[in-house]
Amino acid sequence: MTEFRNTAQPDRDWWSALWPDPRDTLETLGIAGDGSLVDVCCGDGHFTVPAADLVSGPVYAVDLDGELLAALEDRVEDQETVTTVEGDATTLPDLLPERVECALLANTLHGIPEKTAFAEAVAGVLEPDGRFVVINWVDAPPSETPVLDEPRGPPEELRMTPEETITAVEPAGFQAHETVSVSPHHYAVIFERT
Repeated sequence: MTEFRNTAQPDRDWWSALWPDPRDTLETLGIAGDGSLVDVCCGDGHFTVPAADLVSGPVYAVDLDGELLAALEDRVEDQETVTTVEGDATTLPDLLPERVECALLANTLHGIPEKTAFAEAVAGVLEPDGRFVVINWVDAPPSETPVLDEPRGPPEELRMTPEETITAVEPAGFQAHETVSVSPHHYAVIFERT
């Protein structure tokens, strides 16, 4: 099982302060309409829940932590389109029963040791014209990315510039399509499968 560095689920209060409107963030990134999605390293589903309202197809929520997935299941018990999957995201093609149109990875890439190999696993579950949306912390010290008046986010040495994110992901069979600012402390790179 892969060790993901500094990717523990944040405290609910500051997570909600950081992402007060996850639905709006997803819409900004073009996640809406027809299609299916996998929320990779989903935690307790802060982005999964609004994604299920935005896409018409199935939503798969993948995480290593069964307790977080249980909390997500409680939140989506009335949403039949969400399926939780406990497992190592580096083996994503073995975890999902079908290919999806979009993969979302939020606040986690910085902690994955073999980033390109991980992106290859994501490519393995996407439709030929699928998209991979990566949300990352900006490359700045935690003191410059405060939430609720405290330094937040991963250590500076783990943070990645958009260019570093692109360099890590593109060799796995992707082309960067767009880089978008999605919060004062985050950017997203939208990749298309090539």
